[in-house]
Amino acid sequence: MELMKNEIENNTLSHSRNGPKELWPSISNYALQVSSSQDPNTAVALLYFLDSGGGSYPKVISRAQAQWFKHKSQELNPNSTSKQGMGWFSCLFSQLNGIISYSVPEIIFWHVPNKAFQRVAPKCQIHKPCVGSINKERVDSQEAEMGIMKILVKRSSVKAVFVGHNHGLDWCCPHEKLWLCFARHTGYGGYGHWARGARILEITEQPFSLKSWIRMECGHVHSEVLLSS
Repeated sequence: MELMKNEIENNTLSHSRNGPKELWPSISNYALQVSSSQDPNTAVALLYFLDSGGGSYPKVISRAQAQWFKHKSQELNPNSTSKQGMGWFSCLFSQLNGIISYSVPEIIFWHVPNKAFQRVAPKCQIHKPCVGSINKERVDSQEAEMGIMKILVKRSSVKAVFVGHNHGLDWCCPHEKLWLCFARHTGYGGYGHWARGARILEITEQPFSLKSWIRMECGHVHSEVLLSS
């Protein structure tokens, strides 16, 4: 808590936030808008950060957090599916399949992977449609699923979920209509002796696209993948 408080108060480049107190012990649940280069009031993408616990706290995204995301995302990015805004057949198809249309692309971040990552994880080598370079450990997932993935897969605007936690994994794999991605061993702390690298995200405004790759500490770039276009 003290480290996070110091980061928020003193690091001018940090956009971390405390979340709603009613979600305790989950602390940092918040959303950020990526604004258009032409108009700061126009959103190009919405980034959501959810506290997945760990350490002395349960490794889980709770039902309360899932509901917070559902209401917050609806507030920031209202449902644009309507009979007036689309053809009647497309509207009916979306309703029957539970897919709801929203106008602004959304990107999700939390630390501990949930069980969906276990389901899509490569068995040994990384093969298409997955993209990555290391698959050196099993996914250490959250303790339970409490509804967040059901909400995410029904939002057509959600493009990808990014996690960390497992330092020996750096793959991206598709799940339903979105992508699930690991970051890999990045910093100088924590466990493991894998080469350090960082997952980079690139957002293109017009037309919208989301691209990602791994940049190694030595500068080498690999595992580029187009996550949305």
